[in-house]
Amino acid sequence: MREPTVPVRRVTPRPGRPRWYAPAAAMADAAGACLPVLMVYQLTAQPHPLAAATVAAASWTAVRAVHGRYRPGSLGERRGIRAAAHDWLLLVGLLAALRAVTGEDSSPAAALLALSAAPVVTGATCAAIHRHLTGRRHRAQAVRRVLVVGEPGPVDAVAAQLAARTDHPYVVIGGVLVGGSDELTCGVPRMGHLAPAHPPAHGTPGAPPPDLIPGAQDGPTVLAAARHQAADVVLAVPGTALTGERLRRLGWSVQDAGLTLVVASGLTDVALRRVTVSTAAGLNLLHVAPPLHRGPQPVVKGVLDRTAAAFALVVLAPLMLLLALAVRLDSNGPVLYRQTRVGHRGRPFTLWKFRTMVPDADLRRPALEGANEHRSGPLFKIRRDPRVTRVGRLLRRTSLDELPQLVNVVSGEMALVGPRPPLPDEVARYGAVERRRLVVKPGLTGPWQVGGRADLSWDEGLALDLDYTDNWSVTGDLDVLARTVRAVIDGRGAY
Repeated sequence: MREPTVPVRRVTPRPGRPRWYAPAAAMADAAGACLPVLMVYQLTAQPHPLAAATVAAASWTAVRAVHGRYRPGSLGERRGIRAAAHDWLLLVGLLAALRAVTGEDSSPAAALLALSAAPVVTGATCAAIHRHLTGRRHRAQAVRRVLVVGEPGPVDAVAAQLAARTDHPYVVIGGVLVGGSDELTCGVPRMGHLAPAHPPAHGTPGAPPPDLIPGAQDGPTVLAAARHQAADVVLAVPGTALTGERLRRLGWSVQDAGLTLVVASGLTDVALRRVTVSTAAGLNLLHVAPPLHRGPQPVVKGVLDRTAAAFALVVLAPLMLLLALAVRLDSNGPVLYRQTRVGHRGRPFTLWKFRTMVPDADLRRPALEGANEHRSGPLFKIRRDPRVTRVGRLLRRTSLDELPQLVNVVSGEMALVGPRPPLPDEVARYGAVERRRLVVKPGLTGPWQVGGRADLSWDEGLALDLDYTDNWSVTGDLDVLARTVRAVIDGRGAY
């Protein structure tokens, strides 16, 4: 029998997602496909420019809509660059099939050129919406108020993890504890207490009355706390005291009252695309796909990395010559600085950079150890390092000192995107967790570059690198490359 439903008091709606997100995204998608096609077709004298532009806009918005890109619950949650690239490939295939069926005879090169603007406009629009939504969440808007239910330790851990970041909609406003201590160390108020899993037998000293056995009062207690805190979501953290039939009955009460029930799986830092759900014998099972360390995607990544790096070396050759001249005129010493770094699977290689320090910088390092600003890990960084030259400061601020590493990418020692390449003395202090960074090739750019670079603590940088190691994808690399441009312009953490 279900527990009686307790009505939840509805409060004045808090500022949420602006309603203009979906129409703005759809209009930008249509314009990003229609206008470039119309312009290119008219300039190159292709047949039926208006019809082609209309079909392109309709097809592009249809592909996006079918994949749920305009759903209010998903718009702004991610930057959308990877989704735009994925959808664009489908658009090209769809229009190619349509072209074959209708016999449309415009130039394929002109058509591809005209369509190439669509993912750029869409990606920029999605990134802007994401940034706007993130800004609202920094101001505690567009959030969902969460009541966490579980044992004290897991509740503390979940609340602390949700509070550590603001790139999600959940704000913990209270906890209902199951058994154990009544105290929470995360600063969240305790809003109730549920009976432990195995109370003393009835009739023994300290035993609860029959109506307080595990599960009997779970629904009313949790709903009373939700009503008091105006919660939108009940987040259950399963454990030895909250699982199986008890969790099921709690779900009945929560959902009958019109609230959302979310169950924490305990699985962290695993990309959603790697997780699938199945059912066996009444159990809901999470299947976690292995990271992409084997198979076709690493091969595709390697080919794309080397091809793009070789092309970049050719295009940027004049700029690199000018930078080499500036380094040589600014201070005595070699133009290029080479250093041994540790790469894929722990193999050492020689990394190349434009020299940004005085020639004897390595000899001066022991005297500067006391000024190291990264004391929480093996990194050595000083914001105003006296060994850096005048030109070197500019090169570091713009990340142009990294351009010679394109040679490392072409040779296969590095990738365009990957974890930061560590020094041998850093690796010597690695434990089993840190060594997992070496499972993939180090990158010319990576999550550390777009996440704050030297401003990140060791633990923050390690967490980003491990997340990349386990969850990377080719489309994810495209997202990081796009964000790198902004990071370089911003210059945050570059010193």
